[in-house]
Amino acid sequence: MSTIQRSRPAETAATAPAYRTFLSELLSFGFVGVVGTLIMIFGANLMRAWLGGSPVTSVAVPTVLSTFASYLLNRYWVFRHRDSDGSGREVAIFFALNGVGLLIQVLCTGFTYYTLGLHGGVAYNGGLLAGVAFGAAFRYWSYKKWVFTPAAA
Repeated sequence: MSTIQRSRPAETAATAPAYRTFLSELLSFGFVGVVGTLIMIFGANLMRAWLGGSPVTSVAVPTVLSTFASYLLNRYWVFRHRDSDGSGREVAIFFALNGVGLLIQVLCTGFTYYTLGLHGGVAYNGGLLAGVAFGAAFRYWSYKKWVFTPAAA
């Protein structure tokens, strides 16, 4: 019988922290997304109920407000370990990509309201949540790729 044991591969030790970092980052991003979504949904429903605005305007204005909160939380909490060049480039790209995310949300809401002709509150919020889900997936991918880049080694 041999008492020699195989050691762990070197990749296991190196990937464990990266996996935990990814999971922590994803959960934090999700929390920020929930905060932004609550701002957007409550704001959209308030604007639609109290001000009687169009469904598209009711989505766009609160989404812009939640974008400001999202940027601050993402930059200084979720992606704090990633590089920032200190210029307006990061902010400009963040808001441009959020504009694409907003477009995705507006398209889903507009499709539900105008194309499908569903005008009730449940349908409105269903279209809103579908847009939020598709927009969030795009935002997470794009933030990691173009806004909050990995720290330089």
